[in-house]
Amino acid sequence: MATVDEFKDKSIEETLKELQTELKNGLSEEKAKELLKKYGLNEIPEKEEPLWHRVFRRFWGPIPWMIEIAAILSASVQKWEDFTIIMILLFVNAGVDLWQEHKALSALKVLKEKLAKKSIVLRDGKWKEIDARYIVPGDIIKLKIGDIIPADVKLVEGDFILIDQSALTGESLPVTKKAGDVAYANSIVKQGDMIAIVVATGLNTYFGKTVKLVAKAEREERSHFQEMVIKVGNFLIIITLILVGFMILFELNRGANWVELLRFSLVLTVAAIPVALPAVLTVTMAVGALYLAKRQVIVSRLASIEELAGVDILCSDKTGTLTKNQMTVSVPFTVDGYKSEDLMFYAALASKEENKDPIEIPIFDWLKKHNLYEKVKQCSQKKFTPFDPVRKRTEALVECSGEKIIVTKGAPQVIIELCNPSEFDKNVAYQRVEEFAENGFRTLGVAFKKPEEEEFHFVGLIPLFDPPREDSKPAIEEAKKYGVEVKMITGDNIAVAKYIAKLLGIGDKIYSAKELRGETYEEYVILAQIITKALLQVEEGLSPEEAENKAKKIAKLVEKELEGAKLPSGTVKRHESEIIRIIEEANGFAEVFPEDKYFIVDKLQKADHIVGMTGDGVNDAPALRKADCGIAVSNATDAARAAAALVLLAPGLMVIVRAIEIAREIFGRMEAYTIYRIAETIRVVFFMALSIMIFQFYPITALMIIILALLNDIPILSIAYDNSKISPKPVRWDMYEINIMAFWLGVAGVISSFTLFFLLVEYWKLPEDLIQSIIFTKLVVAGHGTIYNTRVKDWFWKKPWPSPILYVATFGTRILGTIIAVYGGWGLFTPVGWEWAIFIWGYAIAWFLFNDVVKMAILKMYWEKKFFFAPGHFTWLKKEMGEKVHTK
Repeated sequence: MATVDEFKDKSIEETLKELQTELKNGLSEEKAKELLKKYGLNEIPEKEEPLWHRVFRRFWGPIPWMIEIAAILSASVQKWEDFTIIMILLFVNAGVDLWQEHKALSALKVLKEKLAKKSIVLRDGKWKEIDARYIVPGDIIKLKIGDIIPADVKLVEGDFILIDQSALTGESLPVTKKAGDVAYANSIVKQGDMIAIVVATGLNTYFGKTVKLVAKAEREERSHFQEMVIKVGNFLIIITLILVGFMILFELNRGANWVELLRFSLVLTVAAIPVALPAVLTVTMAVGALYLAKRQVIVSRLASIEELAGVDILCSDKTGTLTKNQMTVSVPFTVDGYKSEDLMFYAALASKEENKDPIEIPIFDWLKKHNLYEKVKQCSQKKFTPFDPVRKRTEALVECSGEKIIVTKGAPQVIIELCNPSEFDKNVAYQRVEEFAENGFRTLGVAFKKPEEEEFHFVGLIPLFDPPREDSKPAIEEAKKYGVEVKMITGDNIAVAKYIAKLLGIGDKIYSAKELRGETYEEYVILAQIITKALLQVEEGLSPEEAENKAKKIAKLVEKELEGAKLPSGTVKRHESEIIRIIEEANGFAEVFPEDKYFIVDKLQKADHIVGMTGDGVNDAPALRKADCGIAVSNATDAARAAAALVLLAPGLMVIVRAIEIAREIFGRMEAYTIYRIAETIRVVFFMALSIMIFQFYPITALMIIILALLNDIPILSIAYDNSKISPKPVRWDMYEINIMAFWLGVAGVISSFTLFFLLVEYWKLPEDLIQSIIFTKLVVAGHGTIYNTRVKDWFWKKPWPSPILYVATFGTRILGTIIAVYGGWGLFTPVGWEWAIFIWGYAIAWFLFNDVVKMAILKMYWEKKFFFAPGHFTWLKKEMGEKVHTK
């Protein structure tokens, strides 16, 4: 099926012929039915995944397998309390994930609902109203004010229509369309009425391409969080299975009771597998989401919090995000004899306030601000001729204080040519028009005359633009401090984009999206300048300097001519690496379409950037979905909100900067817990395996392992409320650093436990049951101390200090574990008494201080790149710990 682009340059006659339709009679009902079978309904097809399959997927994959294996192992040794807790964790993870997916699926649904519902169609020579879903290519339809255009069309009859296509293209103002032009589905007719031919329906429309991109983005969606959990889980499972395997082989060779050995090994494996890891991290993000909600940021996908913390490039839509989405008068230009007040007064007389034209609203706002509004109200319009694409101006016959005048406003070139040239300097006026255009202003010329006069009197020019929000520049500056580069992405023309970028301090490297599509003409302009310079030197004998200056002027004219010319698609071809380089270096892009925004995000992701994308329109939905963190700004369309991971309830970029701060705090908590959890697994499993293989003795019982796992995992949920430092740079999961830190803290814990075990067995020669109780006490007391080593990348006493809830939860469980050990679990095992308990607390505190020294030494070596596991060494280890090594 053809797309609207294929009909842009075809004549109306060619379009009618190709679509085999007639302008007077339209399609016959029979022909329409045939075409409906061929092209399908004019709607977005929905292929919903069955609910059972969506539920099943929650329990299939590396993370669910990890938890399910733990549950099976618990059931096999009849530890039903442990089995119950693990199953609760499994269903909580599945339920949260299913709920998030349900919210995300609404993106396509909202986009589909945006299509027009009814349309007036010419069939068999009669106009009739039918459901828009039954429209087919070749149908002749009627468009009138207020209509949502039901399909991509080519306009064929009528003067003109003014349509708002900002939600699709990002343009800040409605655009005028006349016969021969094309218009897109889902645009809104703001003024006028015309007849049109349908050229594309359903997914083949310009709007349909947007839906396809959203669907594609959903298929390609990636999550650094999920990748990290899988890597950590796999890493710990592999270590546990290897060590437990060695332990089983060693013990069987020694002649141990295989039934008791298998039971103990299964319990140890259950305790070592990080079944609580996904739940703890999910709860941490959920608590963070509630905190963000208080800051006017709604989280629709929890994993986006972690992505936001790592965003290093924020692609921001211009209209409504960086700017107010409200046309405003800049500094007016008036000719001699007139003031700005006169200019705005005459402009208002040539306007109709009740039409609420976005071009005219700022004129009346200016008058109200300067207390001149009542002066306009003292005049009355006798006749008003609205703007049209042919005349390119409005005109009104007005009576003020009994005197009649004719006022006009419109395209500056048109107004200037209507005026008496002897009253003003036309060259100066045209020069100002050029200057305003270079800055991207929409300029209006204003003039008046008496009814009996032939020529108008030129008053001046009104430059209009969409001004930046007051908080945009400070927000961009603050984002830079946090290592986040803001790139402006807009559908507006390049002049507007450059002007706004200059005002906001974004940068001057603003390119047209044509650079990405291979439709640029920069090479032609440079070539024209070089050839012209050479010809001027040879043919006219000009000096190099004179030839250079003249060649620049000629090249500028060539550039203007090329802007209107249609160049072959892909004339300038670039390698992907060069395109990525251009995107990375650019401060922004103008004249972008939805596929361009998607393309920009995709290429930045391929260059290993974590990309945030803000937007508010339907045209932003694909890129919002594709981005690592899509952000729908305040007053966004339903489609943008549904596609985004974060939805802002308050306007402006500053809200995003504050959200980044909170996200980095949350990330700090998650990273601290991850290091803690890996270190604890290493500490317990290595110690248990070594003790059994060296001393042929179980240092703690299977029951003690389960109690230890419960005391360690459940209270640590309180880390979701901990205080955390805000990183000054974007953060991401550096699995190499995390595993190195966890490994050495785990090794220190193993040495600590093994030293105590050695003293108890060889030096004090205590009974086995008492040794097991003392070791249990040590593991309980020392366990949560590790979180205080990992929560800050500095000495443990440095700010931010632990939150009260974390402190109470972790110390409370240590005290509870101590009481259980002192009194022997009320008959479950041998009591240790208070003397041994106090000794263990002192021993644990001493090793906690030593662990902090180890942590600081590891950090210092890692940051100074003096680590013996330097990048480039032990490739197999790095691959297991994380595909990429990120150095500080």
